[in-house]
Amino acid sequence: MQAVDVRELRRVFEPRKREPIVALDGLSLTIPIGEVHGLLGPNGAGKTTLVKILSTVLLPTSGSARVLGHDVVAEAATVRPLIGIVFGGERGLYWRLTGRQNLEYWGALYRLSRAETKQRSELLLERVGLGDRADERVETYSRGMKQRLHLARGLVGDANVLFLDEPTTGMDPLAAREFRALIAELRGEGRTILLATHDMAEADALCDRVTLIDHGTMLATESPRTLGRVISRFQRIDVEGASVDVLAQVADLRGVARIVDGDAGVRIEVAEAGVTAEVLRLLVESGVTSMRTSMPSLEEVYVHLIGDRGLRV
Repeated sequence: MQAVDVRELRRVFEPRKREPIVALDGLSLTIPIGEVHGLLGPNGAGKTTLVKILSTVLLPTSGSARVLGHDVVAEAATVRPLIGIVFGGERGLYWRLTGRQNLEYWGALYRLSRAETKQRSELLLERVGLGDRADERVETYSRGMKQRLHLARGLVGDANVLFLDEPTTGMDPLAAREFRALIAELRGEGRTILLATHDMAEADALCDRVTLIDHGTMLATESPRTLGRVISRFQRIDVEGASVDVLAQVADLRGVARIVDGDAGVRIEVAEAGVTAEVLRLLVESGVTSMRTSMPSLEEVYVHLIGDRGLRV
């Protein structure tokens, strides 16, 4: 039995007087029990749609999805007590209630007894570092505190499977690091976690495997290390002071994808492993002294990968 088993899942939105929008297009995915699985994609890739279907909030157009062996459509009432959902941003919390009251409300929705709700709320508030602010209104909380309360809320029902949708959106680096540490603890408890994100660093720090999706279609499922090697192929080099002749030589090198004008010089984008060293050698020999290499964003990598419809690893 898999924690998550998705087969040929398709979801089409049909807004009035507009063309249909295909959010998921035949997506298939399996996640074993106890795995932390990253779902990486830019905005609009279909991540949130998948999370909503798996959490029984949204019906698929076709295909099937099962959580711990239970169909999310036919057995939605069975699935709901098994899962927890943590959304990024401000959704899902009642700001005029205290942190404790928020958890007690959700405990009631999970049909926990009053004593169990009180005990679990107290333990979770301490666990996420909100014990000393438990009786203050959520509207007084910082963004990081609200996200920690989101996580506590997702655990009120003692979920076996957690769905995290962009959980660190808007957090400062320290708050994001603390939140990731909490996720690592949950991983150590053997819970299954699906993390939807567009942050490669976050996926690399937390996930056992990562699925790369675009326009609702799976491009590949790999370990973060393997995916990181793929991304490293697409390095970029920012150069100032290079002559037209030198740039022409660089453009002729195999594996140089393109050269584009930048704010103070040009940016050289490569698309094959090992090319960066050759480009730097040529630039240095020509007398160029102002150079800087960097990794592309995940979205820039998509442009390369989707452009030739391939993910070669």
